[in-house]
Amino acid sequence: MTAGNVRLGIVGAGFVADFFLQALQHVRGHEVTVLSSRDVDKGNKLAERFGVPAVVGTPAELAAREDVDIVVVAVPQDAHVEVVSTAASAGKAVICTKPLGRSGAEAAACLAAVTEAGVWHGYAETAVFSPAVVRAKAMVDAGAIGRVLSVRAREAHGSPHKHALDSARMGGGPLRGLGCHGVAVGRHFLEGASPVDVFAWGARLDRDDVDSEDNALMMVRFDDGRVAQVEAGWTHVPGLDVRREIHGSNGWLGADETGGAGLDAFAGQDLGYVMEKAGATRGWLRPVLDEPWAYGYHGQFDHFIASYNAGVAPMQTLADGVIDNSIIDAGYRSMESGVWEPVDLASMAEFSRSGERISGKG
Repeated sequence: MTAGNVRLGIVGAGFVADFFLQALQHVRGHEVTVLSSRDVDKGNKLAERFGVPAVVGTPAELAAREDVDIVVVAVPQDAHVEVVSTAASAGKAVICTKPLGRSGAEAAACLAAVTEAGVWHGYAETAVFSPAVVRAKAMVDAGAIGRVLSVRAREAHGSPHKHALDSARMGGGPLRGLGCHGVAVGRHFLEGASPVDVFAWGARLDRDDVDSEDNALMMVRFDDGRVAQVEAGWTHVPGLDVRREIHGSNGWLGADETGGAGLDAFAGQDLGYVMEKAGATRGWLRPVLDEPWAYGYHGQFDHFIASYNAGVAPMQTLADGVIDNSIIDAGYRSMESGVWEPVDLASMAEFSRSGERISGKG
């Protein structure tokens, strides 16, 4: 270990852990010392690819190690409360992937665990760290488009992960798993406003392998009258579609994170892996040049490691995960009721009093 490096232990050996490790290869000031995986053989294969020196079988074993400063949670959300609580009770800092839980209540339980333990924590919501969003936010802050009035955020694809097809594990459907990105982007650009209520529609239009919605639309209204529109779906056959629009009083910004990569290709043979959730691996293709970079994985870890070393809270904490999940809870209630539903941030009250924010940057 290099002196001064932050020592990371990653819980998980699947898709998210793989993307985390790809990004961390290009981030300074850290060392990944250990992975944990229920499937130790799978963990060993991932560790070998990225030069991680140790693999253990459980999060508890990982959190107990002296060579871990931050536990990085890279498993599905149905395991987050247990893993975050285990890490916090061991006195370890926590970085947790999105969505923080299957509900606002589960997210609040994660926040309670780190708050009561007094440990540093970061919420790995990649969307606000993507280069396109970072650049757009800098332009907004410089006054390029005047006052932001509304935000539209879309994320869709046609190939959900196996665990995502189980609504009990997911806490819903694409509104929970993909819509959390759009909610975070909306809050990020509508800085200084608090979410008040939500109107949402969702339906299973095509897929017969899910019992949740496969498409959803949601409007989030804030206390100053501004709005964020969130679109999420699992029926976009071409592959991952990530777009953001920021509408201002004197301009507009649009980011197409998966559409304008700068490379067009025609593959006469099957190419194998093209990009995350690609709709095809042969014929005309538009691969994303560097997926972890484009989606914000590099940016988030660079920010988290710098914040941890400086002893300051990062831009995204688990408090943001509670707010985002509470907004989505209201969205699911609205799908059922057909009316605007209030965002319940009651679970945030005690954390607000103790210094955690419930508005501001998302």
